[in-house]
Amino acid sequence: MKHLFTPYEMKSLSLKNRVVMPPMCQYSVTAKDGIANEWHYAHYVSRAVGGAGLIIIEMTDVEPDGRITDYDLGLWSDDHIPALARIVDAVHQHGAKIGIQIAHAGRKAEDAELPVAPSAIPFDENSKTPRALTTEEVEQMVEKFRLAVRRAVQAGVDTIEIHGAHGYLIHQFVSPLTNKRNDKYGQDRTLFGKEVIKAAKSEMPDHMPLIMRISAREYVEGGYGINESIAFAKELKEAGVDLFHISAGGEGQIAAAGRPGTHAGYQVPLARAIREALNIPVIAVGRLDDPALANSVIGNEDADLVAVGRGMLRNPYWALEAASVLHKEIDPPRQYERGFARG
Repeated sequence: MKHLFTPYEMKSLSLKNRVVMPPMCQYSVTAKDGIANEWHYAHYVSRAVGGAGLIIIEMTDVEPDGRITDYDLGLWSDDHIPALARIVDAVHQHGAKIGIQIAHAGRKAEDAELPVAPSAIPFDENSKTPRALTTEEVEQMVEKFRLAVRRAVQAGVDTIEIHGAHGYLIHQFVSPLTNKRNDKYGQDRTLFGKEVIKAAKSEMPDHMPLIMRISAREYVEGGYGINESIAFAKELKEAGVDLFHISAGGEGQIAAAGRPGTHAGYQVPLARAIREALNIPVIAVGRLDDPALANSVIGNEDADLVAVGRGMLRNPYWALEAASVLHKEIDPPRQYERGFARG
């Protein structure tokens, strides 16, 4: 019977357990240059010490105006590589594997003087109206993603995650609410995402898996649901996605059409639906902080990996603590062995 601490392998990604630290923006690049600093080093390495199997570095952007804020990480320059490589090396020393989420915020780039998007539709009444990208600019954006992935590979990461969820640029192209284009990127709303996937794969070793995060459901009037996301996820899989990270929402202010759940595990059914429909591994995420619940997601084969966000913000050693609670074999750092000794 598989459980939260059963090892997991996909291609060359070999994880000691199924606990994932998902990407969570830290808004901590105080120099505003996109370069990871000591906060990021301590933040990620402490979760490796704490027993996580896979750590995914927060949303890291392909151009300066692709950041949510000027305090976010970037990978638009080779200058960003050394600081990330230092984090990667240290995480590896503590037995964890590490990926990075490559992204562009699109119309949700709060500090951009003029955000860009598929169409000139603002996020809400308090947001800037974005400029619609030209067809040539979309093609150039694919190239920016490719170069960012190249730099991530040079930094030594074990996997790449492409951010196609939460109302950011790739999601904006997929959604009929935000993509009103008449060119090829409007005629096929998955085209931009598929081109980014293929560009990423061209820079990744064949043995490295590609993760993609998607919003499997939108929570606004007229938003798509699970049937639509299964359909476009199938196309993204065919383009080269090896594993989906299943989230939801983020495309607009929540309307009467529906609200995300507030109960534990509210997104697990979405992960299970994608997994079963496409026969592809998935990461479940969303209020899975309780070890017993996280363990049941694996045991019930709802998902292959479990991402624990808020729980790891509160406790860098969540994975070690969960293993102790679940009476699974624990391999803490020798310096911490007394803290987990039984009896």
